[in-house]
Amino acid sequence: MAIVVRGGTVVTAEGEQRADVLVVDEKVAAVGPDVDAPAGARVIDASGAYVIPGGIDPHTHMELPFMGTVASEDFFTGTSAAAAGGTTTSIDFAIPNPQQSLLEAYHTWRGWAEKAACDYSFHVAVTWWSDQVREEMGVLCRDHGVNSFKHFMAYKNAIMCDDETLVNSFKTARELGALCTLHAENGELVYTLQKDVFERGFTGPEGHPMSRPPEVEGEAANRAIRIAEVLGVPVYIVHTSCIDALEAVTRARIEGQRVFAEVLAQHLVIDDSVYLNPDWDTAAHYVMSPPFRSREHQDALWRGLQAGMLQTTATDHCCFCTPQKRAGRDDFRKIPNGTGGIEDRMGVLWHHGVRTGRLTPAEFVAATSSNAAKIFNIHPKKGTIAPGSDADLVVWDPNLTRTISAKTHHQNIDFNIYEGMEITGNAAITLSRGMVVWENGELKTVRGRGKYVNRPCHAPFWASQNLRNAQDTRKPIVREG
Repeated sequence: MAIVVRGGTVVTAEGEQRADVLVVDEKVAAVGPDVDAPAGARVIDASGAYVIPGGIDPHTHMELPFMGTVASEDFFTGTSAAAAGGTTTSIDFAIPNPQQSLLEAYHTWRGWAEKAACDYSFHVAVTWWSDQVREEMGVLCRDHGVNSFKHFMAYKNAIMCDDETLVNSFKTARELGALCTLHAENGELVYTLQKDVFERGFTGPEGHPMSRPPEVEGEAANRAIRIAEVLGVPVYIVHTSCIDALEAVTRARIEGQRVFAEVLAQHLVIDDSVYLNPDWDTAAHYVMSPPFRSREHQDALWRGLQAGMLQTTATDHCCFCTPQKRAGRDDFRKIPNGTGGIEDRMGVLWHHGVRTGRLTPAEFVAATSSNAAKIFNIHPKKGTIAPGSDADLVVWDPNLTRTISAKTHHQNIDFNIYEGMEITGNAAITLSRGMVVWENGELKTVRGRGKYVNRPCHAPFWASQNLRNAQDTRKPIVREG
């Protein structure tokens, strides 16, 4: 059935226009004033609302096995909750154990994701190195539409990459036209500080940020960026949370290096006072890595987003319920790291970004959808509203107010990190590839309707623009004898 979204203000990263949007067979068929509605088409009245591209969350963890448990959100509940908040595409992570085949891990996650209600894709983590890993990175790029590889610089004795693995993986990604993504925290320092903090008697959630200060993140971000600079490979720093890491990104971008960075919605609005909550369960729910920071870091992150030094917004959606968090009741090092938020990301960013004047509606669209689509090479299929694009649309009501609460959210977790926050600006209707999946407070998602999104690798010039050695015209010295 065709759908016409009529009378709204269409917003893309390029600007705004009063226009109708015609949807036919899961695609946008036309955008313009007074679009004719085919016989039998449903007409959605968007008067007084914005019509924006469906959000893209480039950083989620559904069903993640981690720290002795498994994330409570599965691919159906998680992508359904996303739809309720206006997000229609998520990029999750296939994370092999050390010595495990990357392809094996990828196929395992693909199997779990078959239940997804909205579209999805995968980054694949590199957790060890061998010729097999090199070969499988190539297979994933050529045959499975994977164009990004994740590197954890934290979590020693688990999935942490050493510099040898980083260098080898970066070089391979450069050859493939793939993007290297980084969790930037110095794992050796974290391991040492965790031990020190715990032995000093800080066993509760307050010990978590003490063991992961901003300098730990800043060092790792700078190191990864410098390695990438020498090797000539683009990098993407996930969940940038502090001034130290932002400064490393900013310096590199000003110098012309191809560096991208994301910020989490929660790091923009929640500060580290949450770890001092006298209720252990509440404080533990904010244990994630990197941790929440003091307010001067939040102010800097907003400026980084406004200035374009931070290009994307994500959630690192990784849910653990209260009984799971209690695994670290006597030792903060054992609290499963992760928070939720996929349902609330866009509303929180609109309320605290657009309504405060920090972001224009077009900048909001760029930060929540279009930039991720461009960086991960799925634009214009995703991230815009144009003929031929997937009909991932949100009728966004700028005056719709709701109070965020675990009692009313659709995420599969018994806690909400934004509990009690009143926000204005929310999704009234969400379409995923032309199907209404959220309307006036009611979920209408269908289990398994989500499709895997192939993400082609970039052209070779993507990396060569950064390759310092390629611009070196010196010749080896020939010496007598």
